[in-house]
Amino acid sequence: MAKEFFTENKVEYTEHDVAADMEKRNEMIEKSGQMGVPVIMIGSELIVGFDEDTLREKLGL
Repeated sequence: MAKEFFTENKVEYTEHDVAADMEKRNEMIEKSGQMGVPVIMIGSELIVGFDEDTLREKLGL
């Protein structure tokens, strides 16, 4: 849902496959304290899970 949201709103993003990339998985767990995805970073803001209202607010949409 997050990828679809970003594409529909023309928001550039970088996707990391934490199932395959152990380094990125460890980084995600260190930052969020969780294994849940998605973990979305907007600047220094961390959003765990897909929260459209929060994303719209943080992205100014």
